[in-house]
Amino acid sequence: MIRFDRVAKRYPSGREALAELTLEVAKGEMVFLTGHSGAGKSTALKLIALIERPSRGQILVEGRSIAGIGRRGIPAYRRNIGMVFQDHKLLHDRPIWDNVALPLVICGTPRREVDRRVRAALDQVGLSGREKSVPIELSTGEQQRVGIARAIVGKPPLVIADEPTGNLDPDLALEIMRLFKRFNDVGVTVVVASHDLHLIEQIGARRIALVAGRLAGAAGE
Repeated sequence: MIRFDRVAKRYPSGREALAELTLEVAKGEMVFLTGHSGAGKSTALKLIALIERPSRGQILVEGRSIAGIGRRGIPAYRRNIGMVFQDHKLLHDRPIWDNVALPLVICGTPRREVDRRVRAALDQVGLSGREKSVPIELSTGEQQRVGIARAIVGKPPLVIADEPTGNLDPDLALEIMRLFKRFNDVGVTVVVASHDLHLIEQIGARRIALVAGRLAGAAGE
């Protein structure tokens, strides 16, 4: 599903976020990228999503090098990726329905299909009946669930999440991680960046540890 082949990322400041990183994530696998702040976890996810480009090396997704995807091709490419962020990135002046529907609306999905998918996505994250609420009316954990619903509403084969539980208490964090595990159980490839090893151990997925942008090792349970 995903392969990094000697990937490096150096920023204009000179900081090297990734160095000669080689790793693989199999189709249908759930993997945690771990490491301290600055280890390169977020950078790796941004490269997968084409939010940033590598300085050198090759990244393959579904067997295809993504280096040749130009600016015009990025929206179509990202339709196959659900992205979840720590800060939710919700539209606070829009109701929950609009937030979750956004990826489908951008794609021109028919209104009836959008409505069906939004309701199904909200049901999956335990927010049925909250379509008309606005984000400020929801708790932090509920807002993160909205972000997850938006990520999976288009039924992408790949979901990536950058520290999705960083602002949550332990119980809520575990609930969110179990949501990702549920998606993985039905065949979705899931890659989560997290520094919370205790939480990761409770899920039991493979871990890929990064140190200063390099592969430190991998472990599975």
